[in-house]
Amino acid sequence: MDAQKNILLRIVVVDDDPQNLDVIRTALEGEPIELIATSDSREGLELIRLKRPNIVLVELVMPQLGGMEMLEKIVEMDPGTDVILMTAHYTPESAVEAIKKGAYDYLTKPISVAKLRSRIEQLLSNARVRQHSLQLERELVQAFQFEGMIGRSPLMLDLFRKIRQIAPHFRTALLIGDTGTGKELVAKALHDLSPVSAAPFVTCNCSALVETLFESELFGYVKGAFTGATQDRVGLFEYANGGTLMLDEIGDLPLGTQAKLLRVLQNQEIQRVGSPKVIKVDVRVIAATHCDLAAMVAKKEFREDLYYRLSMMQIKLPALVERKEDLSLLQHHFLRSYASQYNKEIRGLTRRAQAVLNRYSWPGNVRELQNVIGHACMVSQSDVIDVRDFPEHFRCHRELPALGDARRIIPLDEMEQHYVREVVERVGNKAQAADLLGISRTKLYRLLAGQPSHAAEEVSTTSAK
Repeated sequence: MDAQKNILLRIVVVDDDPQNLDVIRTALEGEPIELIATSDSREGLELIRLKRPNIVLVELVMPQLGGMEMLEKIVEMDPGTDVILMTAHYTPESAVEAIKKGAYDYLTKPISVAKLRSRIEQLLSNARVRQHSLQLERELVQAFQFEGMIGRSPLMLDLFRKIRQIAPHFRTALLIGDTGTGKELVAKALHDLSPVSAAPFVTCNCSALVETLFESELFGYVKGAFTGATQDRVGLFEYANGGTLMLDEIGDLPLGTQAKLLRVLQNQEIQRVGSPKVIKVDVRVIAATHCDLAAMVAKKEFREDLYYRLSMMQIKLPALVERKEDLSLLQHHFLRSYASQYNKEIRGLTRRAQAVLNRYSWPGNVRELQNVIGHACMVSQSDVIDVRDFPEHFRCHRELPALGDARRIIPLDEMEQHYVREVVERVGNKAQAADLLGISRTKLYRLLAGQPSHAAEEVSTTSAK
């Protein structure tokens, strides 16, 4: 078990030359490496799919599948895998082709032990840096965790500061933020840091109640108040007495109930439905909404006096797209959480998976990110999450580049090629551009050469005919 923990690299070698396999084993002996070897190219591909190695050493000339074909399939499978081709038949043309198709290196046989060790040492050094970064990421998640929320962006640090300031004093508070930004977490943090943290914290989703049930749900009722009221029932305000009541989606509260809620906030008194008796309550109220309440007030859809009463302490929650600095921390947090929940050894995400997550706009905010990572951890059959593990609707989503002149209809292939060239020019590195675009380097080079992205499929189809 301890040896497994010290392994930094996993290497798969695919070569039908036993002598060369022995040379590689000898060269890498004593290194913190897990070495898996096979002489069968198809078996090698399956091993690569299951084991997700950091490095693949593959012979250029093999029965069944040649090295170039294997290279294309490996890079398509995971652009983060470093592929080193080996051959006794070196030609400059094949070396250039290999590099263009995404190979990390190209070694001639007989393999120079010194040269191989040098390459592996370089990759080990990179792996140590990544491992150190991973440890730092874990520490950052702990350091920037606040009451169940995670963030190091200026917007989130400011939010945490406001919560600390408001929590000891608030009687009412208004939380405004898009769906999935964590309004209930903020409400719970306000309660937990308040002087009444030991008292109940109660939530009511106003959008889930029909209009006729609002009053009885909030204030309770007495036996005989209406058909079906067979006994007295305590409302949410009484249940939360001494603590905090969160009214989620307050914008869906009917105007009539808004007036009664205002009286409760002003007088701290309620009346159960069907009873004239006044009951004193001591409740802190946190209202939350994704709506623009000020605009609703202007349209007479929300009471102005209630709005001002609630918004004395107002907190705006940032959308995830406004705090992209927190994305890697959140990914790491959810990855660890769901890997533990599903009892899986998941060590991270492929670079193309990270690229897809980073360029997405996250309309569903943190909740959507949580669902995507949770789904990926559940279905993944490997120790790294790849694009194929994401939910189907998420994989199919594509944010199209701006077309400039909307009146001109651009053929799809032309637009794709133009956009790829633009990205390559912007980042200045083809491998990085492929990662950002979420495509293989093989496909990237095909598009840069002016070939349609489906050219390979067309050729194979024609050949089959």
